[in-house]
Amino acid sequence: MKTNSAPLARKFHTQIETPTVRRVRARGLQVPKTSSCRPGPLTRRPGREICRLGILLLVIVVVAAAPTAEPKIAIIDLKRVFDKYWKTKQANADLDEQKADISKKKKGILDDYQKVTDDYKKLVETANDQAVSSDERERRKSAAEKKLMELKEIEQTATLFQRNSEENLALQVRRRTENILRDIRELVDAKARAAGYTLVIDTAAQTGAGTPFVLYNNGQNDLTEEILSQLNAAAPIGLQKPDAEKDKSGDKNEDKKEGKK
Repeated sequence: MKTNSAPLARKFHTQIETPTVRRVRARGLQVPKTSSCRPGPLTRRPGREICRLGILLLVIVVVAAAPTAEPKIAIIDLKRVFDKYWKTKQANADLDEQKADISKKKKGILDDYQKVTDDYKKLVETANDQAVSSDERERRKSAAEKKLMELKEIEQTATLFQRNSEENLALQVRRRTENILRDIRELVDAKARAAGYTLVIDTAAQTGAGTPFVLYNNGQNDLTEEILSQLNAAAPIGLQKPDAEKDKSGDKNEDKKEGKK
């Protein structure tokens, strides 16, 4: 199955979308235009200012604690690692399957609703037919009232199904995001400790205004590819091939096609 990392990635730097009752909109984890310096599904706007202040204080504390030695700082593109991690792709595939199943069930409910609505309209139209006996008209009116009650029950079922579906998917998105971020942070922590880094900065982080948090870095001590490679080392068959290799193979295929022309 072809997976798409966009839904899960979009939730990576923002809070879970509040469920609505009008339609199922389970989009998976998404990355909005703005994000905090500490990406996560439970990020709130006030927390961004606290997070930025926390990083500034952390740098000051590190420098003050080691006046005779320069801090050893590493960088990582956390968004790239998150997006390209095989568990992110697998999570998106699972969410896509669940959304397809929800859409199928929702269509069944809507089809039932439409059928009962048509039956109700017919009963209402024939309930006042003077060509039939008064007993028959009363029978049709009673049947129309029962259909109306059935319509209301279907409406309640549809509303409850939609709300529960959205809440369940939102909960899964949050849990999977937290689990994936825990994997990444544990590995980054181990690598940083082993190499003696005093600080690891996310170069993909943005301020509350949507501007880059890190304005410049020289590219040294970049842990991105090393962390990503180690995370994907245990990927199942079919998810092990790095995206870079896929891109290269795609470019070669295009070159061959152009050569044939």
